[in-house]
Amino acid sequence: MDEERASEPPAGDSTPANKPYVVEAVWRACDIIEAFGSQEELLRLRDITARTGINKTTAFRTLMTLAERGFVERVGAHLYRLRLKSVRAKQFRIGYCSLSSKSSYSRDVTQSIVRAAEQENIEIHVLDNRFNPKLVLRNARILIDEKVDLVIEHQADERVIAELADLYLDANIPMIAVHVPHPGASYFGPDNYRGGLLAGRYIGKLTKLQWEGQVDQILLLEYPKAGLFPRSRLTGAVVGLKEAVPGLENTPVAVLNGYADYERSLVSVRKFLRRRKALGRTIIVGIDDPTAIGALRAFEEAGLARNCAAIGFGCSYEARAEMRRHSSRLLASVGYFPERYGEQLIPLAIRLLTNKPVPPATFVNPSLITPQNVDHYYPNDVLRSEAEITNLLLGGTVFEEKKARVR
Repeated sequence: MDEERASEPPAGDSTPANKPYVVEAVWRACDIIEAFGSQEELLRLRDITARTGINKTTAFRTLMTLAERGFVERVGAHLYRLRLKSVRAKQFRIGYCSLSSKSSYSRDVTQSIVRAAEQENIEIHVLDNRFNPKLVLRNARILIDEKVDLVIEHQADERVIAELADLYLDANIPMIAVHVPHPGASYFGPDNYRGGLLAGRYIGKLTKLQWEGQVDQILLLEYPKAGLFPRSRLTGAVVGLKEAVPGLENTPVAVLNGYADYERSLVSVRKFLRRRKALGRTIIVGIDDPTAIGALRAFEEAGLARNCAAIGFGCSYEARAEMRRHSSRLLASVGYFPERYGEQLIPLAIRLLTNKPVPPATFVNPSLITPQNVDHYYPNDVLRSEAEITNLLLGGTVFEEKKARVR
């Protein structure tokens, strides 16, 4: 018992000290079970000791006991997985406001959150923000009226960030902000600048191989409403490109509003090309995939496809289909794997709701997806029909939110 008492739990957690009829060993076992965010999460012994404050020896012996009884499963030599569903999870009601059901990337995020919530027996309320700031605030008020325990908010309009955060703060509802930081919220999403560096360095290397480093124009397609943090993707891409290709310091950089939308990006770049009598080799960096693909279509229409190379962010289904298209000039997309977001967001939400420590920001690990490796990362894409691919490229598919309350 002295060994067990040598390490106190983290501040804020209740302890069995001075509580009559409480068995301390059972209490510690419950702490270890609650350290797992979900049944899918794999933890090392040091992860468990960090989350519970239990010393290594006691934690290991308790884990072995739980494993013998089938509550915990040992995976390999050093990892552990929970085999017992959390009873507390049934008590939670989480609201999720998606970016837009018209975006395949957003639909993948929604699908993954709904799936992960179902696995944890969590009631999920799904609303669609539709890139509409007025609807963002209306949806927030709906979730507040429904008295949800926590909100996962995916919206990209900087103008309503402060008001939105204030609404949830007044209602005492914790928030996780996806992709765009909000005051008082735990951030979840990419480290945009580092993702941009990854993209810029890669396209720079290809530029050296294919164009011998000769670049006449850099075209950036931003989404001003989202603010500076998402725009740092473009900043990082320019820095990475110039690192990879010395001598681009004086290369002209044009910045257009891509509107985070395929059709509006297409129109914006069409107008840009009409104003240019001569345009040489151009690097295109889109704030997301639909924006980059829209720009590419404008170059193709103008007969300038050979003079451009593009990169996007997100590796959405549209980007994967585009990279599989013969002779496409979309050379890569920085993949953030939206179809896996729920596996991390729901455990993060549970930790917040159970007063466990969470970092102020959780960054998703990016990977560079190219025409050469896209089938490795997404082998099941080939099972989709040709009609479905066409529909997705046009933005015509509407996600069916199964077993979720949707407004």
